[in-house]
Amino acid sequence: MEFNSILESARNPQSTATIPAGWTQGRATFGGLAAALLYQPVEAVLEAATQGTVAQTPLRSMTFSFVAPAEPGALETRAQVLRAGRSAVQIQAHATQGEQVVTSALASFGKPRESAVAISPAPTPRFNAPDRCEALPYIEGLVPEFTQHFDYRLAAGALPFTGSSDPQLGGWIRFKQSAGPVTTAHLLALIDAWPPAVLSQLKTLAAASSLTWTVEMMPAAHRIKADASADSGDWWQYLAEVEQSEDGYAAIRARLWDANGQLMALSRQTVSVFG
Repeated sequence: MEFNSILESARNPQSTATIPAGWTQGRATFGGLAAALLYQPVEAVLEAATQGTVAQTPLRSMTFSFVAPAEPGALETRAQVLRAGRSAVQIQAHATQGEQVVTSALASFGKPRESAVAISPAPTPRFNAPDRCEALPYIEGLVPEFTQHFDYRLAAGALPFTGSSDPQLGGWIRFKQSAGPVTTAHLLALIDAWPPAVLSQLKTLAAASSLTWTVEMMPAAHRIKADASADSGDWWQYLAEVEQSEDGYAAIRARLWDANGQLMALSRQTVSVFG
């Protein structure tokens, strides 16, 4: 099923979305899709809270907790405004299957304001062009099912389960089938589609899953969404780094840029490692 069609089923503040087959990672649904589905009712609630002026109050940060594995099938989503001030809006959301909450989130939106502080982000990594990088293959039964929907080109670090000492992992990524102009939901999927960087340091197959995840959207992401200047099928640059790992958990930070080197989003995850 096309990505946009999946998202549309969750567009209302209170709705029943449908997770189709073909988007799993292990026994759970791909976290980027689960996050994108939960963002849909959040944006719908924001439209009502801001009286249709969503573009003037862009997403600044959203934190997800993956409470339980989301499985293919019906997904109940709910969102509500906690507070709508003059410049900021806070929205809470959760998704359930049966009586079990599977994903919860807190989203923070904020209007731009004048500030004396302006700090440029770190330089974009100098990756080789996508056609000069190794393509990550889709091997049914060995790699997560959802990865068949994305095109990956490895430009930094090593493949999972190769015992690498390099804490970084990244390269180029795009949707194999364009889902049209990129939106916040597409960016959430793109920045979460790579395997956790900590898996490259393991020597044998093992599972890993996100426990919590915070994504911060940059002004460039707001601009390309507003003017529809980027397509989800374009190439995007991604780089993650394991900052610390111990006791079966890893702290990982990541960044996503467009092909021109504009920083789109920052990511921080706590990942459970079962190996």
